[in-house]
Amino acid sequence: MDEKKEPLTEETEVKENEAAAEAAPSAEERITALEAELKEKDDKYLRMAAEYDNFRRRSREEKAAVYADALADTVSELLPIIDNLERAALYDDGEKVKEGLMMTAKSVSAALEKLGVETMGAVGETFDPNIHNAVFHVEDESFGEGEIVEVFQKGYKKGNKIIRFAMVKTAN
Repeated sequence: MDEKKEPLTEETEVKENEAAAEAAPSAEERITALEAELKEKDDKYLRMAAEYDNFRRRSREEKAAVYADALADTVSELLPIIDNLERAALYDDGEKVKEGLMMTAKSVSAALEKLGVETMGAVGETFDPNIHNAVFHVEDESFGEGEIVEVFQKGYKKGNKIIRFAMVKTAN
């Protein structure tokens, strides 16, 4: 059958409004909750910013340490060469000085090889503008096209990085 609803009276309306008010948070409670959430996010942001600053500082320190280690390794390879040059300078005999300089040149090559440095620009190679610097050119049919006929200064590279371009004279 048909159920009839009780007509809304002022009293039932007030009770319903009070029940709804109790269920919904007050404006102050919402503000407090939002302030707490904001504070939490602010703390999270500050922690992240501090972590990033620490990361940058550590990276900078690690980079400086790697550079210092690489420099120390390089200098330690050069010290025997310096010692040999100092010993060669003590001789008055030209033949002994020449012998000392030849030994020193060999130790330089060995040190560069140990450091992973390769030489570039030998007589007979084909000229490559990416690794050679042609300072003279000669027309001579006894040499091939773009052939290096004289090296004024060797070039050096480590991996793909050119340390110094070779200065050469090319033919044809």
